[in-house]
Amino acid sequence: MHVRFLGKDPASEPEGSPTLFATDRTDRATYIVQGWKVRDAQVRQEVGEVPEHEDIVEVPEEVILMWARRYHQAVSH
Repeated sequence: MHVRFLGKDPASEPEGSPTLFATDRTDRATYIVQGWKVRDAQVRQEVGEVPEHEDIVEVPEEVILMWARRYHQAVSH
Protein backbone atom coordinates (compact mmCIF):
# COMPACT_ATOMS: atom_id res chain seq x y z
CA MET A 1 0.00 0.00 0.00
CA HIS A 2 1.19 3.50 -0.81
CA VAL A 3 -0.05 6.87 0.42
CA ARG A 4 -0.49 10.21 -1.27
CA PHE A 5 -0.20 13.46 0.68
CA LEU A 6 -3.49 15.42 0.61
CA GLY A 7 -2.85 18.28 2.98
CA LYS A 8 -1.57 19.56 6.27
CA ASP A 9 -3.13 21.79 8.89
CA PRO A 10 -1.95 25.26 7.82
CA ALA A 11 -2.03 26.53 11.41
CA SER A 12 0.25 23.85 12.82
CA GLU A 13 3.97 23.64 13.41
CA PRO A 14 6.14 22.55 10.45
CA GLU A 15 7.36 19.35 12.11
CA GLY A 16 4.73 16.82 13.15
CA SER A 17 1.47 18.52 12.32
CA PRO A 18 -1.97 17.02 11.63
CA THR A 19 -1.80 15.66 8.10
CA LEU A 20 -4.13 13.74 5.80
CA PHE A 21 -3.06 11.07 3.29
CA ALA A 22 -5.07 8.96 0.83
CA THR A 23 -4.14 5.33 0.27
CA ASP A 24 -4.07 3.51 -3.05
CA ARG A 25 -6.07 0.52 -1.83
CA THR A 26 -8.26 -0.91 -4.57
CA ASP A 27 -10.79 -2.72 -2.37
CA ARG A 28 -11.99 0.45 -0.57
CA ALA A 29 -11.11 4.11 -0.09
CA THR A 30 -9.04 4.70 3.04
CA TYR A 31 -7.11 7.57 4.55
CA ILE A 32 -4.22 7.86 6.95
CA VAL A 33 -4.54 10.61 9.54
CA GLN A 34 -1.52 11.89 11.40
CA GLY A 35 -2.79 13.83 14.38
CA TRP A 36 -2.43 14.60 18.02
CA LYS A 37 -2.67 11.48 20.15
CA VAL A 38 -5.56 11.90 22.55
CA ARG A 39 -4.14 11.62 26.06
CA ASP A 40 -7.00 13.30 27.94
CA ALA A 41 -8.28 10.60 30.32
CA GLN A 42 -11.85 11.92 30.33
CA VAL A 43 -12.04 11.92 26.53
CA ARG A 44 -10.58 8.40 26.34
CA GLN A 45 -13.13 7.21 28.91
CA GLU A 46 -15.99 8.77 26.94
CA VAL A 47 -14.78 7.16 23.70
CA GLY A 48 -14.52 3.79 25.39
CA GLU A 49 -12.11 0.92 24.97
CA VAL A 50 -9.80 1.19 21.98
CA PRO A 51 -8.15 -2.02 20.78
CA GLU A 52 -4.38 -2.25 21.34
CA HIS A 53 -3.70 -2.11 17.58
CA GLU A 54 -5.71 1.12 17.17
CA ASP A 55 -5.68 4.60 18.64
CA ILE A 56 -7.70 7.79 18.48
CA VAL A 57 -6.18 10.99 17.14
CA GLU A 58 -7.45 14.55 17.20
CA VAL A 59 -7.31 16.50 13.94
CA PRO A 60 -8.34 20.08 13.21
CA GLU A 61 -11.44 20.83 11.16
CA GLU A 62 -9.28 22.13 8.29
CA VAL A 63 -7.86 18.63 7.76
CA ILE A 64 -11.38 17.15 7.54
CA LEU A 65 -12.33 19.88 5.08
CA MET A 66 -9.42 18.75 2.88
CA TRP A 67 -11.10 15.34 2.69
CA ALA A 68 -14.49 16.91 2.00
CA ARG A 69 -13.08 18.98 -0.88
CA ARG A 70 -11.41 15.88 -2.38
CA TYR A 71 -14.61 13.84 -2.00
CA HIS A 72 -16.69 16.59 -3.62
CA GLN A 73 -14.26 16.75 -6.57
CA ALA A 74 -14.39 12.96 -7.00
CA VAL A 75 -18.20 12.76 -7.11
CA SER A 76 -18.48 15.86 -9.31
CA HIS A 77 -16.51 14.25 -12.15
